[in-house]
Amino acid sequence: VVNEPINDWSFSDAFPEIHLETRTWYGIPHSITTVCAANGEKLYVPSIYYQGGEWPAKYWNSNVASDPRVRLAMGGNIYEREAIVVTAPAEVQTALEALAAKYPFWREVLAKPASERPDMALVRMDPRSDSD
Repeated sequence: VVNEPINDWSFSDAFPEIHLETRTWYGIPHSITTVCAANGEKLYVPSIYYQGGEWPAKYWNSNVASDPRVRLAMGGNIYEREAIVVTAPAEVQTALEALAAKYPFWREVLAKPASERPDMALVRMDPRSDSD
C-alpha cells in the first residue's frame, strides 16, 4: 500500500487498465478492471452507460455511492482513495481531455458534440480522509 501523497499521477499512463476495488454492503470487496487518466495530482476513472442511465446505475457505482472508499491496484501497488463523482462542467472537460490524451476511444468521444456522447459519469480518485 502506497501511503505517500501522490502529487503527479502521470506514472499511471504506463497502465492501460487498472483494478478498482469497492466496498459492498455485505462486506466482500467487489473489483472491476477499468481505465484511468491523470491530470497532475488528479486521477480520473470513467463509467459509461451504453444502455443509458446515470450515476449510480452500475453495481460498482452504487457501491461507491454507499461508501466512497476504494482501492486502486496498478503496477503492483495499492492506492487507497476516495471516489468523488465529478459534476462541475469545467472539471468534466478536464477529465475527458485527460482520457482523450491517453486513449483513442476517448479522443473519439471528446470529438463528438455532448449530445452525441454516451451517458457517463467521471469519478475523481481523491486522497482518503481516513486510513480504514
